[in-house]
Amino acid sequence: MWNSSDGLDAGAVAARFTGARVTGQQRLSGALAEVVLDDGRVVMVKRAGETGALRAEAAGLRWLADAGAVRVPRVHGQDERWLVTDRVPGGPPTAEAADRFGRALAALHAAGAPAFGAAPPGGPRDAWIGRAPMRNATGPDWPRWYAEHRVLPYLRRAVDLGTVRVNEAPVVERVCERLPELAGPAEPPARLHGDLWNGNVVWGADGQAWVIDPAAHGGHRESDLAMLHLFGCPHLQRVLEGYQDAAPLAAGWRERLALHQLFPLLVHAVLFGRGYAEQALTAARTAAGG
Repeated sequence: MWNSSDGLDAGAVAARFTGARVTGQQRLSGALAEVVLDDGRVVMVKRAGETGALRAEAAGLRWLADAGAVRVPRVHGQDERWLVTDRVPGGPPTAEAADRFGRALAALHAAGAPAFGAAPPGGPRDAWIGRAPMRNATGPDWPRWYAEHRVLPYLRRAVDLGTVRVNEAPVVERVCERLPELAGPAEPPARLHGDLWNGNVVWGADGQAWVIDPAAHGGHRESDLAMLHLFGCPHLQRVLEGYQDAAPLAAGWRERLALHQLFPLLVHAVLFGRGYAEQALTAARTAAGG
């Protein structure tokens, strides 16, 4: 049995949120279990690692689902300690699914957000991206918001940890100063997944690509695409072709990938160390044009 500090196990949590009887369960990690219900459904039960993290995740999943674009697992219930969602049966990634995913991602982004940095309805201001805090404070335009609420807080944290050296920080700071000229044409806030690396894209047995574990917020649509590029994605070119057919990107978007990758790279530098700091510095130099 996978027991929490209050004596509940994953099966009891699943039964409470779904109203169904449990016939089996399997612990997948210290924070995740798979539970089989008596009607044949399988759900995922996640235990909170950080205060507010599951509320942010549940609000993000619902907000993405409300767009009616990308496939998102159903949320059965959530509290401060637990989140229960449907399991997505896995299948092979295919070019056709990738094309559909690109089109769906374009539709998700077009659903929009009230502002850059806007949290999903019901989601907390102080949210998370993976195991790292992410504040959903709003800003009037993307360049200033991205610098103030995404890049610079993590640069400062990385410097405090010694992961980025003090004499290296100006490389990133200069990019932030130049963001208005580097950001490309102004665009309205997009509805972002926010942590769209390949591990959060599930290729389903139904021939569709599903997304999980969002850090959803209002942002720039190129940021989600930059994450897919940063950590790789099966059939990425087909994803991009589908996206471009549905909602063409502004000229120069490929040259801006490094700019959008600065935030996730600095997050990884804080969480995982120097190797990612070096990648972030390289991205900053690339974004600045050398």
